[in-house]
Amino acid sequence: MHRRSILWGSLSAIGAALAASRANAATEAPPQKLKVVYHLDDLGKVNFVIGNIQNHLDGVGGPGNVTIALVVHGQALKAFHAAAANPDLSKHVGQLSRDGIELAACANTMKSQNIGLKDLLPGFVVAERGGVVRLAELQSRGYLYLRP
Repeated sequence: MHRRSILWGSLSAIGAALAASRANAATEAPPQKLKVVYHLDDLGKVNFVIGNIQNHLDGVGGPGNVTIALVVHGQALKAFHAAAANPDLSKHVGQLSRDGIELAACANTMKSQNIGLKDLLPGFVVAERGGVVRLAELQSRGYLYLRP
């Protein structure tokens, strides 16, 4: 008789634990949509970073499931000059822009390279106060910082 009581008590405890677990799962908020900013200043890493962004989009199921920004400054901005851009890069940048990715070019770098927004691939906006300032602004708004 004592064994039955122990068995019954154990089964009751397991059942209660499962019920509590299900109740907690039902009340948990869905995961928040991540916000991520990629920092790019190395000309040699342009294709790598663009590939990372595409992999990120693919990994989360598309642009509707994540908010991504790319901030470009320094030598890396040269890759995005419309007159000299690689056709594959131009295609990728166009798709990222259509996907709603913010493509920000540092105003300080643009000035040092003597270019305007019209000289960059379509889809870019100017980070008027500079690329590093834009990075800090986005981080203060909850964006996760990635520098591949």
